[in-house]
Amino acid sequence: MYPRYGGWHTYYHGDCIKLFIEMGADKCRQKNRRRRCQRCLTGKDIDEETIGSYLSTRDFPDPDLLVRTGGEQRISNFLLWQCAYAEFYFTETFWPDFGEEELYEAILDYQGRERRYGKISEQIEI
Repeated sequence: MYPRYGGWHTYYHGDCIKLFIEMGADKCRQKNRRRRCQRCLTGKDIDEETIGSYLSTRDFPDPDLLVRTGGEQRISNFLLWQCAYAEFYFTETFWPDFGEEELYEAILDYQGRERRYGKISEQIEI
């Protein structure tokens, strides 16, 4: 058996670790259930950059703002890794009705936030 962490699996084989990364979105899951690493990695080889290089979104920047519509206040494993430092905006408006006005509201709310990227306010240079 192997331990499972969120959307990726870790298989231990001798002194190396083989990663299997699962896509978070259903469409990605249907098209490409798992993307297997092409090489055996040791624990020293694995860092944020390595994991990020195996994601389907590796060619895109991480989101700064995630808008969740329909009153839901969860991200349902959507871009879980990429949203580590994203700001979340939750709205009761359902997606089909989410228009230009609601987008401007989300952006205005985002502009009023202090982006700290995991730090506390005192650590941010002004």
